[in-house]
Amino acid sequence: MTGYVMFRKDRLGRRGGGVILYIKESIQAYEIKLVKEAECEEAVWCNIVTGNSTLTVGLVYRSPNISMEENEKIHNAIKEVSKRDCIIMGDFNHGHIQWTSLQSTGREDQEFFIYYKIVSFLNMC
Repeated sequence: MTGYVMFRKDRLGRRGGGVILYIKESIQAYEIKLVKEAECEEAVWCNIVTGNSTLTVGLVYRSPNISMEENEKIHNAIKEVSKRDCIIMGDFNHGHIQWTSLQSTGREDQEFFIYYKIVSFLNMC
């Protein structure tokens, strides 16, 4: 897209899929790599420089058929980037979380939700 810088991570060994993030050219941004334990198959991360601070932006796709190993990598990525100012967005495919009532029923959904609440709390302090 004209006027934007593209950050992307394609699926390896499969046709289609992956994630793509566009940042306006006038914004200083650069892609970052996370530690190996947090390097997700379908996630892209970049830092946006704003004056004398940096904001990490991440885009994640979590397949509904995700392996336990890849799920752990997503949790590790969230843990790593949430230590700094960040925005994490994407499709996490946690269909049993009721965001309006802040409740969940599925095991993986509950794990994600519990972690989400912890990260939210830590970032508010």
